[in-house]
Amino acid sequence: MRSAKRGRRTSAVEVTNVSRQGFRLLIGSKETFVAFKEFPWFRDASIAAITAVERPSANHLYWPELDIDLAVDSLEHPERYPLVSKTSRLKERAARVYTFPRRRGGRNPENRVRPGTPRT
Repeated sequence: MRSAKRGRRTSAVEVTNVSRQGFRLLIGSKETFVAFKEFPWFRDASIAAITAVERPSANHLYWPELDIDLAVDSLEHPERYPLVSKTSRLKERAARVYTFPRRRGGRNPENRVRPGTPRT
């Protein structure tokens, strides 16, 4: 007995693997690796958001949950598209901890003015 012929893929694009470094996209019959280093928009995204990818046209990928549009060519040749997201720089800036200078007389006992000492 012969099995029936397999059908077409239901999705023109599919995420096949997610790792710490990035994820693999199967676009048609070609597999491409999307590195988080080159595409930082995906770094903090959930796996569900990354796998919810659509292909509106042959050279266009869209992640609706992340509101990210990418050209297929930018995945294959990222050096041709030097624009980098500002989100990574903003996160670095937000991660820096700013410590305010302590005022005299605050909670720290070393900063309190003792009676009889001149103020500076």
